[in-house]
Amino acid sequence: MFNKNIKLVLAALIIGVAVWQFFENNIGNGIMFILLSLIFVFLYFKNEIILLAFLQLRKQNFAGAKKWLDKIKNPKASLVQKQQGYYYYLNGLMVSQTNMNEAEKHFKKAVNLGLNMSADMAMAKLNLAGIAMTKNRKREAQILMKEAQKLDKHNMLDDQIKMMKQQMKRAGQPNQHFGGGRAGRRGGRR
Repeated sequence: MFNKNIKLVLAALIIGVAVWQFFENNIGNGIMFILLSLIFVFLYFKNEIILLAFLQLRKQNFAGAKKWLDKIKNPKASLVQKQQGYYYYLNGLMVSQTNMNEAEKHFKKAVNLGLNMSADMAMAKLNLAGIAMTKNRKREAQILMKEAQKLDKHNMLDDQIKMMKQQMKRAGQPNQHFGGGRAGRRGGRR
């Protein structure tokens, strides 16, 4: 895994070689080196490890995705800010099945760092709302759900938001106790 700045240095060096090839009248080599430098520029903005982790998630291989994410030892040095957001977002998805407290920390970091797509940000906030709801922080869960609904412009999370609202309504209702009580017993003796 390359440091993010090394990728830019490599791209600059390759562009320098491309310019040299153009001066030597090797136009084909110059074009090839420019295309090669574009790969490093692309990998600066879209990290290769995160792309491979997304590929594993698409295959529903959570262990494989976690293995790829574990290869990133220092996210601050290796990733730009939005990539760090996706790093924590993916880690939050991995951990959410086993450890809610750690998942909450990861999702909060992802939201603070930012995510490129509004649908991803909506999903992160919806997960945070679900965690808040399980911890009986109803007000925070409602706020996060409203934010997620605003961010979900294509209504991709509409069903999940409706389900969560129904669960919140059920959790807010008092428990009903049928029968019992002194009035019920007195009524039976007459």
